[in-house]
Amino acid sequence: MSVQIASMFAVPVGQSWMPDAAPLNHELEALLLAREADPERNRNTHPSLRQQEGVFESNFDLFASPEPCIRRLRAFCWSMLGEAIQQTNGYSPDDLRRLEIFSHTWFHVTRQGGFTILHTHPMASWSGVYCVSPGDPVAGKPESGVLRFHNPHGYSNTFMDPGNAHFKPPHHHGSWSFALEAGQLVLFPSWLQHEVLPYYGQSPRITVAFNCWFGTKPAG
Repeated sequence: MSVQIASMFAVPVGQSWMPDAAPLNHELEALLLAREADPERNRNTHPSLRQQEGVFESNFDLFASPEPCIRRLRAFCWSMLGEAIQQTNGYSPDDLRRLEIFSHTWFHVTRQGGFTILHTHPMASWSGVYCVSPGDPVAGKPESGVLRFHNPHGYSNTFMDPGNAHFKPPHHHGSWSFALEAGQLVLFPSWLQHEVLPYYGQSPRITVAFNCWFGTKPAG
């Protein structure tokens, strides 16, 4: 006889890396910093979160831009998101082709001291973050600018003793952090609580983010 352990209520989080990302990220960085420098046209004037000093948030139509670098990034993000949806839902290729995507897409430029408070993204099913530039590593501050996700099992650490104090992933307590790399894409359910810890580097930290929701095209 033996015990079979199942990972019930698991949270799907996807990762991928843009192939040969450096030239694309160079173009994206130049474009997005130029837009940051023109806040009257490009800043989000109705943010859903209180914007912290040191963080620029753009308006929410980034992937509608015609620039080739934006179009290439959009194609990569939607392709990887499609794979994640197919894997997690068990869809056939035909099922996937019938999905219609809707989205909000924007970018953040985070400078020294900037951070993003703990939040979720209501009214969307999937969200993602693509790293254009992680900024600078800072000696003595390994959590500078990390993207942190919080365990949704709110009562998992109510009582701790040697029987559960050392759970290994995916059953562990607490949070999960990503020190993003240039070209890295992280995909996650929009309901999952997350934040960006204070960034202390000198160079700007630049990320592109999106929220997505879906419909089904009529068969035909």
